[in-house]
Amino acid sequence: MAEYKLLLPSMGEGVMEATIITWLFNEGDSVKEDDSVVEIATDKVDSDVPTPVSGKIVKILKQKDEVAKVGEAIAILEIEGEGENTVKAETPVAAPDAETLKTIEQPLQVAASTEFSGDLYLSPLVKSIAQQENISETELKSIKGSGLEGRITKEDILAYVSNRGNQPAPQVGATVASQPVATSAPAATITAAAGDEIIPMDRMRKIIAENMVKAKQIAPHVTSFIETDVTNVVKWRAKNKDMFEKREGEKLTFMPIFVKAIVKAIQDFPMINVSISGDNIIKKKNINIGMATALPDGNLIVPVIKNADQLSLSGLAKAINDLAYRARNKKLRPEDTQGATYTISNVGSFGNLMGTPIIPQPQVAIMAIGAIVKKPAVLETKDGDVIAIRQLMFMSHSYDHRVVDGSLGGMMLKHVHDYLENWDLNTEI
Repeated sequence: MAEYKLLLPSMGEGVMEATIITWLFNEGDSVKEDDSVVEIATDKVDSDVPTPVSGKIVKILKQKDEVAKVGEAIAILEIEGEGENTVKAETPVAAPDAETLKTIEQPLQVAASTEFSGDLYLSPLVKSIAQQENISETELKSIKGSGLEGRITKEDILAYVSNRGNQPAPQVGATVASQPVATSAPAATITAAAGDEIIPMDRMRKIIAENMVKAKQIAPHVTSFIETDVTNVVKWRAKNKDMFEKREGEKLTFMPIFVKAIVKAIQDFPMINVSISGDNIIKKKNINIGMATALPDGNLIVPVIKNADQLSLSGLAKAINDLAYRARNKKLRPEDTQGATYTISNVGSFGNLMGTPIIPQPQVAIMAIGAIVKKPAVLETKDGDVIAIRQLMFMSHSYDHRVVDGSLGGMMLKHVHDYLENWDLNTEI
């Protein structure tokens, strides 16, 4: 018999640690190769960690709610000393050395054209927090980092933010982002009445709550609405869904059609595909569509369709189905929820006609798709107006008024409307 150290695997760019949520097996339990043995949580996503070997868990090194670093041992397994697993047991993956950690962290050397100078090395997560909190370069240089080679970690910068009011003011002449830090009045203390049930927020709900409040504080929201006749879309899907499922083994939903129309409208109006950094507007090269997805536990997550403009309808359908399945089964990787440049929310899946969703930071717009409902509508024909039963749907477009005015936000929405209303029934998939 031999021992095998189960290490916390790398989980994508900027993710250096994870919190243990729950162990799915106990000490003394036997596990098979690829069994999910522990649920973990990062600041991006919750996921499972599988074991690469079969064996028996002899010791759990990281308990519930404890934090483990990438490459750190979280459990010890006892495995057979013969066969394929022997090699894995005799040569367990070593904890990364300083040079490997540099690679894992993928530190970001910020260019001089941004608000930080080139001598600052920040992980993407730390840089994101610094930008969201409007922490200047002078302030960053005053933070004593506890990471490798004195690098600033997430804990360092969050501790600085929490104590920021007690910090000395930046020196005169320091570079400070012009966007004001959003503030809000402290929440009133609510007393539970007799018979009320107190339900502590789980970790993901706390993150959602914090992000939503911050998003509303940062961006002045404006919302435009439009009603769209999607009769052709409904007919096209009805004609193609059985063939597509038989050929590809995948369901054909409305979502890839909506995403396709949104991508084309973004290409028409690329200034929707931007972010704000201080006084700068960052125009994104890639079109990455976030897809708001409800989870079985009532929480929400937004997996991302990367380079959506490069995917066909069939490719979009497969990507959407894959992300939705993995989101609902806790199989997403942290990188699956990173990098969105625009988001779509299908409120119609709950039977809602319309909604006014909150813009996820650092994006500047989000579109909500309502339920498709049969209604009588007036159609213009060469012989005059007629009333017919049509498939109608509301869409709402919320955008950040700091950079998106009503004309841009409204025209982009109208283009999505036009692409859907004029959907070609002979479109191939």
